[in-house]
Amino acid sequence: MSSSPTSSLPELTADTQRAQVRAHYADRATDQGCSCGCGAQANDVCCSDDTPTQAQDYNARLGYSAEELAAVPADADLQLGCGNPFALADFQPGATVLDLGSGAGFDAFIAARALAGSGRVIGVDMTPEMVTRARRNAAENEHANVEFRLGEIEALPLPDTSVDLIISNCVINLSPDKAAVFREIFRVLRPGGRLSLSDVVTRAPLPTELREDATLLAGCIAGTETIERLHAWLEAAGFVDIRFSTKDESRSVIES
Repeated sequence: MSSSPTSSLPELTADTQRAQVRAHYADRATDQGCSCGCGAQANDVCCSDDTPTQAQDYNARLGYSAEELAAVPADADLQLGCGNPFALADFQPGATVLDLGSGAGFDAFIAARALAGSGRVIGVDMTPEMVTRARRNAAENEHANVEFRLGEIEALPLPDTSVDLIISNCVINLSPDKAAVFREIFRVLRPGGRLSLSDVVTRAPLPTELREDATLLAGCIAGTETIERLHAWLEAAGFVDIRFSTKDESRSVIES
């Protein structure tokens, strides 16, 4: 498979794509943007109805338990996910967990709860405003074993073989070079490490006009890939025992 930086969006440069995504999520981090979930389009109705109860309902529909949600500071829940990456995750005491595209810290704080005070969680995000918000959440809620770093998931700011488990929620589809992302994931994982991610996939390649739509790009639609392409990239990076579990019921959540 080609690992060209523009393989996902042929008419957009990688830098342009990252700039569009970064601007979109900077707005979300500073409460200037609006959406109810990764795949939803911003609209006034969605924003005006965005209550705590609605947020809990959205997360429950994605598969999060009440116990998991109780570990999340309210300011960390921006409803940007499209599933639950913890369904297949295996948390071992003392493990180092990496959250790719950690946003305001939603999944990172749930991971910290799963570790029960042992190990540590590292969140990486390329949007400075998100990292600032996540760090504030960690400090205000006294999460000593959670840290957040600024960086791109195609070039992770971590040393080789330093992580036991990697999670990600609706972020890899935003990358202009997914092959590089999976190579980086494999690089930082320790032997026997695991990757557990939730993301949007497509049953067939998207038309070029959809892939070049900036709104659909930031909304987690334009950068989606087929399972076959994702499997090929994972295998080329060195992964074994690759399993996909599609959840058709998630479609209504993403489209809502």
